This record gives sequence, C-alpha cells and structure tokens, in this order.
Amino acid sequence: MSFQVPSSMKAITVDGDKATVSSNVPVPKLRPTYLLAKVEAIALNPTDWKHIHYQIAAPNGISGCDFSGTVVEVGEAVAKSFKPGDRIAGTTHGANYSQPQDGCFAEYAVAKGDLVVKIPESLSFENAATFPLGVATVGQGLYQQALKLNLPTDPTKDGETVLIYGGSSATGSLGIQYAKLSGYKVVTTCSPHNNDFVKSLGAVAVYDYKDPNCGKNINKDTNDSLKLVWDTICTESTVKICAEAMSSESNGARYGSILGEELPRQDVDSTFTSMYSIFNEAFTKGGEDEPAAPEDFEFSKRFFAITEKLLAEGKLKTHPAKVGPKGLEGALQGMEDMKNGKVSASKLVYRIAETPADSKAEVDLS
Repeated sequence: MSFQVPSSMKAITVDGDKATVSSNVPVPKLRPTYLLAKVEAIALNPTDWKHIHYQIAAPNGISGCDFSGTVVEVGEAVAKSFKPGDRIAGTTHGANYSQPQDGCFAEYAVAKGDLVVKIPESLSFENAATFPLGVATVGQGLYQQALKLNLPTDPTKDGETVLIYGGSSATGSLGIQYAKLSGYKVVTTCSPHNNDFVKSLGAVAVYDYKDPNCGKNINKDTNDSLKLVWDTICTESTVKICAEAMSSESNGARYGSILGEELPRQDVDSTFTSMYSIFNEAFTKGGEDEPAAPEDFEFSKRFFAITEKLLAEGKLKTHPAKVGPKGLEGALQGMEDMKNGKVSASKLVYRIAETPADSKAEVDLS
C-alpha cells in the first residue's frame, strides 16, 4: 500500500492561549526513530487544553497527544516492524515547545515508532484513539516509577489492595484493569452514577469522593492496611482523601500522582510522574529543561508491547468514546467543554475526515 502525501495539511495550531484550525500547515518531516501516520481519529486529554490555557505550548505548534490511524512511512531507526497501511494507535508530545510539529491533532502526524501499538481489526479507530496517553501514564504510575506493582505478565499472588483515585476517568479506568490483571484488589472513587462502570472493570469497592468521610471509610474498610495509592486527579481535596485512606503504619507505603499537589503525609513515599519523558528526548516545558530519559523509553516500549498483546487477546477495554462532530473544529469545542468541567466517564473523540473543508474555527482557552 502506498500513500500520496501532500506537502501541507489541516491541523490545530496554538497561538498563546488560543487554538485554531489552520490550513496549509506543513506535513511533519519524518525523523529516524519515528513513523508518519495518516490520522483517522483523535481523542482529547486534559493536558491538551491546559497547554494552551497556561501558555506553555510551542508558538504555532501542533496540539494533541492521542490518535489512531494508518502507517504511511517508517523511519530507518524504528526497531518495531511496521508497514504502510498498518492500523495503529499512538501518543505524541502535543504542543511540544521543543518540537512544534509533534502534535497529532492534524491530518498527518509523526509518532515515536517503537511506542506505537498495532490495533486489532475488532477495534475501531474511534475507540483506539482513547488509550495511548493513558497507557503511558499507567505504566509510569502503577509500575515503573511510583507504586512499582507487578506487571500483568508476572501477577502478584498476595492480592494486596490498591486505591485508584478517580476510577471513572480515562486514566483511572485503564489503571483499574491493569491492576486487576496484575493480581491486585482494586478499590476506587467516583460519582455514584459511575459505580456500575468501575465495577465492570474490576473494582471490588467504590466510594463517593464527595462524601466528607470518604478517606476515613476506605481506611476503616481496609482495616488501616492500605499502602498503595494512585491518584489520577490530584487536587488539594483528592490528596487529603488519599492521605486519610492510607494506613497509619507508613512502612512500605507509596503514593503516586500525575500532578504536583503535595500529599499531606511526610511519612509516605510520594512520586509525581509525567508521561512526556517516554520519548527519550530532551524538552523544555514551562521554562524548565527536562533531559532525555532512556530508562523511561525502554520501560514504555516494553509496556506498550504488553498492551498490544492484551488488546489482541481482548483482555483490555478502552475507555468509552463519545464521538463528536466536525473533526478538528469539533475538537476545539471539546477542549473548551473539558476546561469547563462538562465531561465525565467518557473520552471525547473526533474523526479527522469530518473537518469542514473551509474551517477556520478558533477557541480562546484563557
């Protein structure tokens, strides 16, 4: 299969705290460790609107981190076997200040080849777009850096309890499934109307995070023994609940989060993770220089390979996709809706082909 790749494309580009559907954006150049993909569907993550709102995106850079599509061309240094036409899903470093072309909210995108997942024929492009960034985050938080759980390929036998705070979130729903596949007993938090959803993923107990006694109830029901907590939301209120839920005996206790809110327990080993280190490339974000992290890349390469196998075996469910209209133009509205807290228990997904031909839509995320 061969593709006729144009020289320019439509993409969501960033200008300060505004994002626009732009035409005539150059198709990104293929780098040796990357592949070029024709993007079929994209999914939104909180990081997409936050990069724009906090003005840490590359000027005129391409937005977006989650996509699915088809392989067009493969870089010479990609170790994993791909061919043009392969159906794939991947995560990219969207709004990357150091590599402005690296976002995927576009008709074409470059993605780190060895971190890309081949998707089974049974998985639609729309559903496949929902998981890649979440998988990278789960890998770091549950396994490599924070909680250091056993991988699904070597499940634990003791069935220790893990609290995954925010179980109905896109990342939390994946975390529940991986932790269960790894042999752990999962308890979680969410709004009561999402209880059945998180239980269907494997949670054995669910708590209402709005209950003022939420953390104390978890602590009581786990007999003051909970030592493994992963917080997928991480706000002042969530860390308080997590701290109250954890055992008063802190030896071996570990807390992981995806944002920098400090846990009010100095006796607990706390770890903040950021998935942008998985690409093994130095970058600048918010004025801070981050070095390349080859160990993060090597782990993520292994973890995405495990994920690819779990998907092929039907052991992993993707987060519910809510497909919106108007492609890239619709994604602008979706980012505004996420910023305004209008999205729950679903992932906003858009088909690139549905972008209006004459779209010049813009959204202000200040």
